[in-house]
Order: sequence, then C-alpha cells, then structure tokens
Amino acid sequence: MHIVIIGAGGVGGYFGGKISNSGQKVTFLVREKHIENIREQGLQIHSIDGDFVTHPFLVTDSIDKIEKVDLILICTKSWQVKEAAEHIKPILKDDTIVIPLQNGADNAEKVISVIDKKHVLGGLCKIYSKIEAPGIISHFGHTPEIIFGELDKSITDRLQKVKTVFDTAGFSNRISDDIRVDIWSKFMFIATVSGLGGLTRATIGEMYAHPELNKMLRKTATEIHQIAQIKKIALPQNIVDGIMGFIGKQPFDATASTQRDIMEGKPSELHNFNGYIVKEGKKLGIETPTNAFIYTCLQPMEIKARN
Repeated sequence: MHIVIIGAGGVGGYFGGKISNSGQKVTFLVREKHIENIREQGLQIHSIDGDFVTHPFLVTDSIDKIEKVDLILICTKSWQVKEAAEHIKPILKDDTIVIPLQNGADNAEKVISVIDKKHVLGGLCKIYSKIEAPGIISHFGHTPEIIFGELDKSITDRLQKVKTVFDTAGFSNRISDDIRVDIWSKFMFIATVSGLGGLTRATIGEMYAHPELNKMLRKTATEIHQIAQIKKIALPQNIVDGIMGFIGKQPFDATASTQRDIMEGKPSELHNFNGYIVKEGKKLGIETPTNAFIYTCLQPMEIKARN
C-alpha cells in the first residue's frame, strides 16, 4: 500500500515515521520548512521508546507530485481538516481510505462534508509528542496508539488492511466496535484539560490536585457528557468519573498540545474544543456555563494568535 501522511507534526511525524521505518511506502505532504531537513537528514524521531531516523519514499509540499494512493492519514490541526480534505481530492482512487486523527469530536464529519463518505473511517490517536525542530519529532509520553473504525460500526475488509499497515509499523492499534464512542471519550478528556490548562497555565497534575480546579474539570466534562447524550453518543453513564480518574493518572507535569499552543501564543484548537461544546449547547438548548467561561476568557488570546 502507498500511504500518505498529511502533516509532519507530533502525530503525523511519529506515526508516519513508524510506518516508513517499517519499510512501507510512505509519502509526507508537509510545509516547506520541513522538506529540506527530512530530505537531507531523514525524519528524526526522538522517542522514550528509542530513537530512530527514517527516509520516506517522498517528501513534498505539492499534491501534484503525489500519485493516487491507498491510505491517507490526515494529521493536521482540527481547524485545517476541511482544507486538507479539499487538498487530497486529486489523489483519491475509488477505494482510497481516509482517516482523520486530530483531537476533536467532528473531524470525520468535516471530511465527509468535502469528499464522499465512502472513503472515510473514524479515527483518533493517543500520544504525547511535538515538533522539536523542523524534521525532528519528540515523543515524550504515553504508549502511542491509533484507534479506528467504520462510522456505522460495521466490520469490513478494509479495516483489516489498515490494521496490517499499523501492525507492520509496530505501534499499538485496534479496530473500534463504536468509533464515535472512542472519539468522544478522548474528546472529553482533551477538551476538559486543554482549555482550563491554557487559562490557568497549570499542568494537568496541578489542576487535578487543586480542589477548585478539580471541580471545574469535572463540570467541564459533565457538560460535554450532556451534549454527547443529546447527540446519542453511547458513552457509559459513569464516563465523567472515568475521565477524572484518567486525568488523575496522567504525569503530573503533563500538558495537552492545545494548552501548549495557547501558552505559546499560537493558533489553537480552542474553537474545536470548548468552543464546539458551547456552539452545540446553544444549538441543542443545553447550558454549558463552565465551557462558556473558559472559551470566552481565552478568545482574546486566540484572536490575537490568529491575527
């Protein structure tokens, strides 16, 4: 199979690098600043599981240089998903599989709004990673994993084809029985810690240990759960307790990527996290005061970053 990775950030760089390093045919569609570094020195992965350098089949910033492909992993930020979906149209075959791996609840829907839904699987990943420098990725926490599945919960042959790619690459992965539940479960965690972390500048451990911030974390997650219930996402009734327990098990000094973007003055996924819950709450008639407070307080910084 020919696999295309859209983006060489913490997610695309790591998982695409692992697939390439296993000898599979991988093309990276990346920003210009990464190209020379990867071409000259290879894609370098600094990982708590062991460093490696890989030389992908092709690294380019032009879709015109890429042949039609079998599998595309969209590894951009969530606000870039629709643009990425538009961009990949020329390299789609009738049976090309497309998996968005961003944080967020509605990335598959964004892709489907642009290309035929027959191409799209739901997906998510779990990893703490970031760009250390152009062409250099740092994986510094969590056992890397990709979870994926059909949006209608069916079991298809193409799921096993994708699993073979990931198994060959040597990272943990699984086919989901209900990918929307898995997506929303991760979304609840990441949206709960990201906005409040960006607002307080505190680590996940610091927020969890602080009594009042712990309450705010729980309220944020509870509002997300209420939205999910109205949208008929079959999350467990005790999901909020489960998320709080998961937050408590994170490394004390850990921070989410969106929090780091906010703190560094970069455009972030704020609109797609707390902002998405506020928007859906208004649409569905559900009050979301904690998410609204976090979102409103961070908006001036987000506007400044995007300008």
